[in-house]
Amino acid sequence: MTKNLIDDGFRADLVSKAFFDGILEIPIIEKPEKIVIPEGIVPFSLRERDKEHKCFICFYEHDIRFSDCLTAADNYVEELSEYPGIISPDCSLYIDMPLCLQIANVYMNRAIGHYFQSKGMYVVPNIRWGDERTYTTIELPEKVAFLGAPKRSIVSVGTYGCVKSKEAKMYFREGLTAMIDELEPEVVLVYGSMPRYVFEGLENRTRFVNYPDWITYKKAGGR
Repeated sequence: MTKNLIDDGFRADLVSKAFFDGILEIPIIEKPEKIVIPEGIVPFSLRERDKEHKCFICFYEHDIRFSDCLTAADNYVEELSEYPGIISPDCSLYIDMPLCLQIANVYMNRAIGHYFQSKGMYVVPNIRWGDERTYTTIELPEKVAFLGAPKRSIVSVGTYGCVKSKEAKMYFREGLTAMIDELEPEVVLVYGSMPRYVFEGLENRTRFVNYPDWITYKKAGGR
């Protein structure tokens, strides 16, 4: 029988037991029983550098470096289960990307996160937004960037490579503020720098826990 490549690519079987959020039916990553703060965070493609398996695995790197995990997540369950937790995949959402693709990448983020959570892993939702259509209701009746993520819990964001220009900082600041308004997180893990322009005035609304990107961490003498 001929396979449908679209169905295979989106791996609908991974969310066969998921609950869904909103009219777009984004898979839900459930709120954990307790908040766990990572000792460190290591990118998926460099996970072997964490020989003691003390760090959470993140996907704050170019999508090509973790594409295999998106298309064959089941192949990584045993290995990733050896780490204390993961942050759901950071599928790119660019501000000039068609809205349908931005929605698709939010879906993949939550679908893979849900799947790993269903296998017993501790999963922190990565919250990624693109342009204002993803974090406001100017285009859609729901803020798609925040669907499928629990409220008053722990989430993660990545600034690495996302706050270089003035425009990028503006979008990140607006999306971050909207995320805090919507999800009211108790803890926000931040992978990468925390520019004053982006984070100023938000410190009293949640607890930010900052982790340097891997290159900066290694240059500073990290293991």
